[in-house]
Amino acid sequence: MQLPVMPPVKPMLAKTHAGVPRDPGLLFEPKWDGFRCIVFRDGDTVELGSRNDRPLTRYFPELVDLLKEALPERCVVDGEIVIVTGQGLDFDTLQNRLHPAESRVRKLAKETPASFVAFDLLALGDEDVTGKPFRERRALLESMLDASELQRVHLTPLTDDPDVAQDWFTRFEGAGFDGVMAKSADLSYQQDKRVMLKIKHE
Repeated sequence: MQLPVMPPVKPMLAKTHAGVPRDPGLLFEPKWDGFRCIVFRDGDTVELGSRNDRPLTRYFPELVDLLKEALPERCVVDGEIVIVTGQGLDFDTLQNRLHPAESRVRKLAKETPASFVAFDLLALGDEDVTGKPFRERRALLESMLDASELQRVHLTPLTDDPDVAQDWFTRFEGAGFDGVMAKSADLSYQQDKRVMLKIKHE
C-alpha cells in the first residue's frame, strides 16, 4: 500500500459544546454512534483503521468488497462503522462484532452486517487533501463516493442551517445517534486535535 496519507492516522476530534451553535460558517452533521474508522484503499487493498490504531479489517470483512465498489481506486476516507436496525443504530451488536474467532466473525458478518458512513476525505489519488478547507474536502467526497446502489455505504447528511441541525438533534434522539457535530467550513483536517464541536444528548 502506497498512499499520500498512510496508516496509522489519528482521527480529528471534537470538544463538547452546549447547544447547537449559530456562528456563521459552521456546517453540521448527525453524530453517529459507532466505531470511528479511517478507510485506506489502494487498488485491491482495503484497510480499516480505528481511532486507537486497532485494525478493524478482520472484524468487518463484509465491508471490504462494498468499499471497493463505492470508493475510487486510491483514497483515504474518514467515517463511522455502524449497525443499522429497524429501531435505529445498535452499538451493543456492533461491539459484539469484535470477536477473536474467525468462524464467529464470518457468521456475525452475515447475521448482523455493518454499514459505513463517510464524512471526510484525507487523500484522493496521489493528493493529500488534509490541508484543504472542509467545504472542498466534502465536495470531493460527494463527487467520488458511489453510494447510490449500495445500501450499506452512506454519505452523512450535511447542512449549514442550525435550525435543521437542531431538528436532527431532537428527532434522532433515542435512535442510536449521539447528537450533532459542527465544524467550520474552512477547517483543515487536523489529526488528533479537538477542533470540531460535538453537541451530545445528555
